[in-house]
Amino acid sequence: MIVARWTVEARFGHKAIAIDLMKRWLAEIGPQLGWTKDNTVMLTGSVGANESTIVSEVRLNNLGELHQAFEALARIESHQHWALDLEPYVVSGTPRWEVFRVVE
Repeated sequence: MIVARWTVEARFGHKAIAIDLMKRWLAEIGPQLGWTKDNTVMLTGSVGANESTIVSEVRLNNLGELHQAFEALARIESHQHWALDLEPYVVSGTPRWEVFRVVE
């Protein structure tokens, strides 16, 4: 099992809008990939982390599932439009993916 974590930094004063857009993605686009409330979580910075940090995590069985999701995203037109909607509210250059292996 892995946890894939996508992190962005919201622009000052725009965190609430960025969170709303990321929630919209999880509700509308995520299910097309099998990413639901059962295997995803959204986090935001609090103590010891930048308050502007927004994290979306998904639990998957392996890297192959993540690769398939990335390939599917390239074909989902609404994802491309969503990305353009989100862009003004995040700091350029901060979006990044990290992948962790779950220790059981």
